[in-house]
Amino acid sequence: MISECIILAGGLGTRLRSVVNEVPKVMAPVNEEPFLYYLIKRLREQNIQRIIFATGYKHEIIANWVKDSFPESSFQFSIEEEPLGTGGAIRKAMEMAVSEDVLVLNGDSYLEVDYSQLLAFHQDKKADATLVLKSMKNFDRYGCVETDNTGRITAFLEKNTERKDSSMQAFIY
Repeated sequence: MISECIILAGGLGTRLRSVVNEVPKVMAPVNEEPFLYYLIKRLREQNIQRIIFATGYKHEIIANWVKDSFPESSFQFSIEEEPLGTGGAIRKAMEMAVSEDVLVLNGDSYLEVDYSQLLAFHQDKKADATLVLKSMKNFDRYGCVETDNTGRITAFLEKNTERKDSSMQAFIY
């Protein structure tokens, strides 16, 4: 059972600034609740109680909302004083982790995933890391992950990089 999660919530949200300028993108309202609410709710439904927020840009807004909305919880906050990039944010937040297997989520994305099934897949493959990816068409705005025919990652491609294939596997190890 996965019991711990890092939520990446430190991005500048430059593409959303014209819509949500005053708050970090994880705090963008969806049906009168911050998007982050739905991630936390989903994690709790799957019994993941320990959450580390990897924050940076306007981190006080996130921390204050989390503390006010979930006062009974003891969430942790890893705060970037300067942007560290995705890998740097994960590495910094991992210093606060207590579990061997830690789920890492983008705070601005939602995928319907059964985390216990994901952990079983991860353990069955004896993987160092397991990524859940969504197949995309027209993905020039996003980075991309290339895989071989077994699902192993062969390359991470940045935005606007030439790609061989437009569809990716659902579970990658």
